[in-house]
Amino acid sequence: MAKKKVLITGAAGFLGSHLADRFLKDGFKVVGMDNLITGNLKNLDHLFGNEDFHFMHHDVSKFVHVPGELHYILHFASPASPIDYLKIPIQTLKVGSLGTHNLLGLAKAKKARMLIASTSEVYGDPEVHPQHEEYWGHVNPIGPRGVYDEAKRFQEAMTMAYHRFHGVETRIVRIFNTYGPRMRLNDGRALPAFIGQALRGEDITVFGDGSQTRSFCYVDDLIDGIFKLLFSDYALPVNIGNPDEISILDFAKEIVALTKSSQKIIFKDLPKDDPKQRRPDISKAQELLNWSPKIHRKEGLEKTYAYFKTLSKEELNTTAHYNFEKYITR
Repeated sequence: MAKKKVLITGAAGFLGSHLADRFLKDGFKVVGMDNLITGNLKNLDHLFGNEDFHFMHHDVSKFVHVPGELHYILHFASPASPIDYLKIPIQTLKVGSLGTHNLLGLAKAKKARMLIASTSEVYGDPEVHPQHEEYWGHVNPIGPRGVYDEAKRFQEAMTMAYHRFHGVETRIVRIFNTYGPRMRLNDGRALPAFIGQALRGEDITVFGDGSQTRSFCYVDDLIDGIFKLLFSDYALPVNIGNPDEISILDFAKEIVALTKSSQKIIFKDLPKDDPKQRRPDISKAQELLNWSPKIHRKEGLEKTYAYFKTLSKEELNTTAHYNFEKYITR
């Protein structure tokens, strides 16, 4: 029996590379696509000798063509951290709008099922806690985070339009904070930032007073939830994340204990529109997918820290793996 083929956009990124691993392990042919604006080919080095893996260096904001049969599309191409989308706001909007449109067109032409990676950021700074899928959100469309939040909200609207009008099989995952090996150290998110600071001997920087909360899901759990959602019969958005909520200050203290850091915790002003609370209601995932996270934060943090300790001194001190300047249209 011929192997089914899946296209994963953003394949050289943190989540995209783990998805490629999972689909290859489960007997699929994988086409990984990435323009490398934030992705890193190092995340895919171990796959290039695999005859079932093919990499395409391409920007999905431009016309997308994949020859032959295509059965599934997972759209994970997007800057996903504050540092990224504040540096490349136009590209962030383009990949969520033009990129999604191009890929939905491809899905329609190939009769492929498409899953889009949405985000808990569609809820903005929420007035409902924990956040459930029926909550419409509290988002500032013209604030600095709006380029990411609204790109993802538009992406969901476009996906549902193709599902309802064209009958394309679609799935929408709303991803909450996720961590694990292959995260970039200096992408502006709390976990890699804290571990990177500890490894470099810097003070741990907490924004605001640290009372804002996040809920951290280990990458293996997230990938399992995404896999189950893709093969479900449910087209509306589903939260995938870990409901174990913790304040950023307490989380910083956990990182200090994990890394045995002697650095102190310092405080800086909170960024504009930074969400005060973030915790998924995963009732729908539990009911529809029989999914819930299994890896405790302590175990996940130990695995993640072990990965970061293998990085070279140069990697620990770099602020990015990409050259974004050539992509910017001013």
